[in-house]
Amino acid sequence: MNDSLIPPSITGKGSHFPPGGSVLDHAFGASDPYTLGVEEEYMLLDSETFDLVQHIDTVLAAVAGHELEPRINSELMQSVLEVATPVCHTPEGVQQQLLRIRRYVTDVARVKGLRVGSAGTHPFSLFESQRITAKDRYRAMVDQMQYIARRELIFGLHVHVAVDDPEKAIQVVNALIAHLAELVALSASSPFWRGEPTGLRSSRHMIFAAFPRSGPPPRFRDYDEYAQVVNQLEKTGCIQDYTHIWWDIRLHPRLGTIEIRICDAVTRLEDVIAITAYCQALVKHYAELVERGEELPSFHRILTTENKWLAARYGLSAPVMDLHTGRRNRVPVAALVRRTLKTVLPHARDLGSEEELAGIDEILRRGNGTDRQLHVFNTTKAGSADSKAAGAQQGDPSAFGGRGDIVEVVREIAEATEVAPEPEPAAA
Repeated sequence: MNDSLIPPSITGKGSHFPPGGSVLDHAFGASDPYTLGVEEEYMLLDSETFDLVQHIDTVLAAVAGHELEPRINSELMQSVLEVATPVCHTPEGVQQQLLRIRRYVTDVARVKGLRVGSAGTHPFSLFESQRITAKDRYRAMVDQMQYIARRELIFGLHVHVAVDDPEKAIQVVNALIAHLAELVALSASSPFWRGEPTGLRSSRHMIFAAFPRSGPPPRFRDYDEYAQVVNQLEKTGCIQDYTHIWWDIRLHPRLGTIEIRICDAVTRLEDVIAITAYCQALVKHYAELVERGEELPSFHRILTTENKWLAARYGLSAPVMDLHTGRRNRVPVAALVRRTLKTVLPHARDLGSEEELAGIDEILRRGNGTDRQLHVFNTTKAGSADSKAAGAQQGDPSAFGGRGDIVEVVREIAEATEVAPEPEPAAA
């Protein structure tokens, strides 16, 4: 093998971590249990064409010196803006923070002739047109993964929930694997890819599946086993640190949290908050089962992965296996969500998030982000077809061609994502 063909970042020479690896220096128990942090990835859009634009540097320069500057960051591609809340105790607190951040980012973008949007994929932009952000981490990712990294034009929602003990955190992650399909279905917002309807409710999951160390996490016996696996990857140079493990749910030892990463970026703020409340209550439910020494649910990875695939394909109507009962007939994933709601409702009451958790019922009633995108697409397409037919009969050449239907989808995403500025106080 020619060593010159292997990127230096993966040759395994010189781990920068002490014996035992990066995850032994953890913060589990350093903060109150069940505190929250939420990260969102937004699209930067041209205000007229609604295509992605490579203007992250413009936005970062505009926010420099503002008190929210630490909450606004770049990502792999220059058309992506990441925001992160501070530590919050409740979903209501997360809502207040994200409302403020979304409003500020919307205002900054408008001043620069831009729009912002939140969804799992951009409906028509091409990854070949995107530029990679000039950071060592991202250069190394592209160096290692090549086409896989260059194709990663996707957007996610990550929910952090603090847990006060590393052993408890491992067991909670093991139990949460059974709920992956529910989270995929609730957050699905990526039915389009490269200008085409994919027939999937979440095409983002299919794109990200090509990444190494992605997908459902393996089950670990205890924290020590997890630390040994991560340390082996680090000391051999396969990864720089544990943040290069991109499982659907992972531990974030440096923050002392469980990071639920499986969700598509969610358009409506109220849906983000409902999903956050759902995640927080689930973590509390399983953490207390661990504390009482009760057995946690455990199912084969093949079965939970199959349910996840079904949710990505069919969304809230996905016919999934009811692994908890083992019944022969499949059930809509929405039925599992409703059962989970009943289970975690007492925990939401304890956490003061019952009102926010009720937003899950609203998602089930009116649909997820994909449902809204497809409604706009189909409605606009039908109207466009009628207009084109009329124009063609009159000899209008503009009646042929164009992709106004899918542009309208992005416009709707932006309008539902953005938060209007606060009205000026009335003059005395």
